[in-house]
Amino acid sequence: MQSYRTLQSQLMDRPEKLRRLVKEAKTVTYSPTTLFPTPVPRAVFQQALVVQPHYNLLVDLISQDAQFLEEALASTVQADDFTARLFNIYKQMLREGRSSPIVLGINRSDYMLAKSEDQGCHLKQVEINTFAAGAFGTTDNIPAMHRHVLRLAGLEELRSSVPDSNSTRRLASALHKAWELYGRPEAVILFLVDDLEHILFSHYMLIDELRERGISSTRNNFDFVYNTGRVSSDNRLFVDGQEVAVVFYRDGYSPCHYREQSWEARLMMERSLAIKCPDIGTHLAGTKKVQQVLARPGVLERFFPDQPRVVQLIRDTFVGLYSLDQCPEGDQAVAMAMERPDRFVLKPQREGGGNNFFNGDLVRALEEVEGGIGRSSYILMDRIRPKVERNVLLRKELPLEPCNVVFELGIFGTYLRKEGEMLLNEVAGMAVFDNPLLC
Repeated sequence: MQSYRTLQSQLMDRPEKLRRLVKEAKTVTYSPTTLFPTPVPRAVFQQALVVQPHYNLLVDLISQDAQFLEEALASTVQADDFTARLFNIYKQMLREGRSSPIVLGINRSDYMLAKSEDQGCHLKQVEINTFAAGAFGTTDNIPAMHRHVLRLAGLEELRSSVPDSNSTRRLASALHKAWELYGRPEAVILFLVDDLEHILFSHYMLIDELRERGISSTRNNFDFVYNTGRVSSDNRLFVDGQEVAVVFYRDGYSPCHYREQSWEARLMMERSLAIKCPDIGTHLAGTKKVQQVLARPGVLERFFPDQPRVVQLIRDTFVGLYSLDQCPEGDQAVAMAMERPDRFVLKPQREGGGNNFFNGDLVRALEEVEGGIGRSSYILMDRIRPKVERNVLLRKELPLEPCNVVFELGIFGTYLRKEGEMLLNEVAGMAVFDNPLLC
């Protein structure tokens, strides 16, 4: 009760914060999900768990390989200004050598279950998110809801086949270990957020978990960091007078998140000793162009020499990925896409959903950039034909009736490296709004 009174007093003294909370409350709704879990072969689910630590390590190795990133992104930075600005920060960090020796990665690898001719299904990667990997927190409660529904439906024996996620606790553990490594108990974890955040309660669930561990957090945006932030003479980051141990980026993956002072704030944070999640190299490692280059023969072997099993585990999750650079390879990919646009998806170097092109939109997008350098800002990917299930979607304003649902599985991974030593490399739960039922 005392903590509640303290919070109440603080809100009364800060009416602008109270107004913001009330404004956010007007748009509160439940997380969309399905009424029933989706059947998923146990072996396929296990495959996603087994491969995740290898993906964690792959991302980290890429982030440290300046030659690879420069070669992989050479055409993209010429065609896409956003990627170019990120890469310029990366090059500046290499020149200055002032960034933190501690790297924290929170990744999410997204998959669909592709149908095969024998009616089986195979795990195929849609993308890997190295920046602002979301869908933690509130989704941890979905397994319990699905078990409850199975019990009500008289399917008690299936409840044990619904796996737990616990992503909030596992992500908090990674942030906790990074904060401990920083070694300054008074320092805070900064959640770098947008003013209009759609998964607000996920953040607060993670912040509450950190608070239980004795770690203070703050949520602020680029403008606030720009206006109140500074880097001390010993390269420590201070925002509004508070020292920052970890910057957990929840904003900054899209060009619309930046204006000029946002870029200056991003550079200031990157140059400090604060642990960035992700740092600029890890951000670039998650670009679509890097995803495409990794699918070329022999590239995975660069990062996992003499480890054919690891290479095969990762490669088994790939689908066809094609360069659209202005070269014979790119010309051939364009011709394939224009002839059969239904077989492919056109991907720009963007995150956050809703950016890809299909069918007629794909054709129109390629026609707009054909013959120009702009097509190097895209990659082409085989369109995954996922297994379709019948379910009921629970989402605001949708009718409660059976419909076709496509299952997507997100697997979180966390890793922590100090200079050359990997101190943590783990699977950190699921990110699903449609929980699997292992069968």
